[in-house]
Parts: sequence; C-alpha cells; structure tokens
Amino acid sequence: MPKVTLGSTGITVDKNGFGALPIQRISKEEAANLLQKAYRGGMTFFDTARSYTDSEEKIGLALSEERDGFYLATKTPALTAEGFWNDLDTSLRLLRTDHVDILQFHNPPFCPKPGDGSGLYEAMRKAKELGKVRHIGITNHRLNVAREAVESGLYETLQFPFSYLASERELELVRLCKEKNVGFIAMKALSGGLITSSAAAYAFLARFDNVLPIWGVQRESELDEFLSYIGNPPAMTGELSAIIEKDRGELLGEFCRGCGYCLPCPAKIDIPTSARMSLMIRRSPSAQWLTDEWQEKMSRIDACIGCNHCAQHCPYGLDTPNLLRRNYEDYKTFLK
Repeated sequence: MPKVTLGSTGITVDKNGFGALPIQRISKEEAANLLQKAYRGGMTFFDTARSYTDSEEKIGLALSEERDGFYLATKTPALTAEGFWNDLDTSLRLLRTDHVDILQFHNPPFCPKPGDGSGLYEAMRKAKELGKVRHIGITNHRLNVAREAVESGLYETLQFPFSYLASERELELVRLCKEKNVGFIAMKALSGGLITSSAAAYAFLARFDNVLPIWGVQRESELDEFLSYIGNPPAMTGELSAIIEKDRGELLGEFCRGCGYCLPCPAKIDIPTSARMSLMIRRSPSAQWLTDEWQEKMSRIDACIGCNHCAQHCPYGLDTPNLLRRNYEDYKTFLK
C-alpha cells in the first residue's frame, strides 16, 4: 500500500486511517474487537474527538498498551482557553496517554490565531511546548476557514471533507496544502454513505500523494474491506472510473453531506439522514428505510417549526428546510 507523510509532521502511515466516530454507536466490547483487529491488521492512524461521546474512552481501553505503535489524533470543540485545557486533560485521561500526536481545533467558525482574543492558539502552542501535543491541526467544513488556516502557516495538518465528489475549489485546497507542506486528512471519503464503492473511493484518493483518508468504521465487515486494501490497494480501472463518473453525474450539486452541524433540531428531525433520504433510498436496499421507525422519523418533517437553525448552521449554505420537505415528498412516493 502507498504511504503518505502528513506535511511537516514527519508522520508517515499507510493511506488507510481509522475514523473512530462510528464506534460510539457500538458496545465497548465490540469497539475493542474492531480497534484491536485494525491495529493488528496494519492500521496505525486513529482519529477521534472529544465530541464523539465515548469514542476516546473506547480507544483508551482497547489500545493503551500499544500506544507506541500508532499515531493518535483527537479534537477539541473549545472556543475558550479554559475549555481547551479541560478538553485536553479529559482526552488524555480517557485515551490513557500522556500525549496526542495531533490535536485539532474541531470545526471552529473562525481560524484561531495568536492575538485574536480567544486564547485558543496560545493554549495549543503551550500544550505543544509541554509535550502533551506533538502537532497542531484544524478541521473544518468551511472552505474560507480552511484556506485561511493553510495559508496562515500556523497549522501542520488540515482535516477536510474530500472524495471523488469534490469540486474544483476542494481540489485546489488539496493542492494548496501540498504547496504549503500542510498534511491533508480526508474525512467523509465515502461522502457519509452516498459513495458505495470503497474501492473507487480509495483509487481516487490514491492519486493524491499528500492525502490521508480516514474511513469511518462501525462493523467488522467494513473493517475487513479496508484492511484488505493494505496488501492489495485498488488501482484505478475502467470499471472504477465508470462508477465515479456515474456517481458524479447523480450526486453533484445540492445535497446534504451528513456532517451534523445542523443539530440539535427542536422538532427532533434526524436532519443528516432525512435531508438526503432521496439519495440513500436509491443507493442502498430500500427496505431498511421503509420501516415503521423510519416512517415515523420522516414524518417529523411535518412538525418543522421553521426556526431555520439548520440552515444557519449548515457549512455548505444549503436551504435545509426546503431540502427536507423535498426529500419527504419523494419518500412518500416510495410508501405508495
């Protein structure tokens, strides 16, 4: 498998990172089995976050005895220095380690910089001086914030959504990271489940020698698929290229990426799934989306109170309430 070095960090790993957001949905025993199997199978980069409920705790329980054998990245959503230190101390305790290899500001609405009044970057720099943080990173879903971070020279890594559904602006961001020697960590390489061919996704990302994809893993079958690529990485073929072109034709444009920054919803609508139901129901077995449970969840769209919280917090500028209504009307055609 090709390897990737994350910019100036010196971190060199296979192009096959473990995204630990989904393990918050499974038991500690199931998570331990997945994490240990991933490590034994050759994965050496694990990405989590303070915001992923018990994900950090599960990593600490499963892998603390192997700490010297892998790289660990986590994130803080803090917007104050006090919150930063509280998050870092909690993360280190739960991860059962004295340092993280990369600590990332988690999707901040601005680019933290020295002297901006928040104290965030100063706290991050101090944590690095103390050895609690090896490298400074940032994640975002906003192109303007991401570009500012890369151009600032303050960040060693950027984590940003990147898949074969990327626009030219996102491709330009990848090129900018390479130019500035900033490591690029690709989240949502499967676009939140809309991309159903991991081989096509991998083959596309393999074209970028500065990009490390992290795959969200929840099931052993998913892990087995990604582990199989370590010894036999997918190469771009005519068949995979055709899949990519077909998906780009169907999916490019206004669609929900499933990032979840629209939540919580006062009407308890599952926005990240409901707002892209038209795509999900056509790209996977429809029966799983037509259960009584999902019919009830989709019906909550009728209870939307029009607060516009979702649209105001969408990093992609979507008219989310309208998108929800369109998806529900389409969904009802399947019920008929």
